[in-house]
Amino acid sequence: MTADVAETEAPELHHSHRDVTGGWLRPATFGVMDGLVSNFALVAGVVGGGATGKVVIMTGLAGLVAGACSMASGEFTSVSSQTELMKAEIAVERRELEIHPEEEERELAMMYEAKGLRPELAAEVARELTSNPAVALDVHVREELGVDPNDLPSPWVAAGSSFAAFAVGAVIPLLPFLFGAVSVLPALLLSALGLVVTGGIVGKITARPFWYGGGRQLLLGGLSAAVTFAIGLAVGTGLS
Repeated sequence: MTADVAETEAPELHHSHRDVTGGWLRPATFGVMDGLVSNFALVAGVVGGGATGKVVIMTGLAGLVAGACSMASGEFTSVSSQTELMKAEIAVERRELEIHPEEEERELAMMYEAKGLRPELAAEVARELTSNPAVALDVHVREELGVDPNDLPSPWVAAGSSFAAFAVGAVIPLLPFLFGAVSVLPALLLSALGLVVTGGIVGKITARPFWYGGGRQLLLGGLSAAVTFAIGLAVGTGLS
């Protein structure tokens, strides 16, 4: 009796996977990095050109608002278009299953044969799956389109993540000036710290060492800021 119960028990799962679809991670990561790097580069550029005080703050705030709105609208349009295309293709697959169920069943069997199943077993599996229309649609969409029809990306989540993340990143270089800083050095140090921390966090999320993610982002952000500061310094010198 005990053996029978043990045989029917569900297998124990010893591991789980992180969400790799990128529904929130990609826009949030890109938003923070873009906000921090672009706004620090902008602030460094105007400081290099000779701007101080209120001009730097107004420029940074304008860059924050404009960048956050641009990121959000771009992500919303991009993800909306992607989701609409996915829904259209899912509708095509649904119609094919209704009009040509036998052909779709054979197509599914061929897919499983290509994965290594024996032809007889592949045909049996395809037949069992196709007997339930909802399951058949789910399987065909996953196998042919490579997407989960029940977990399509949300444009609102992507837009909101991008807006908030960009604003958080963009405000970091402005903080020293909001508290009265007159040189770019405090913003440089705070931005460098922000780049290392955010890059390191992303590295940990993606199973990379903290130092790798932080160092990579510090290098890329530092190069961008240096180029912008140099241009601002050259332009400011030329105009003075």
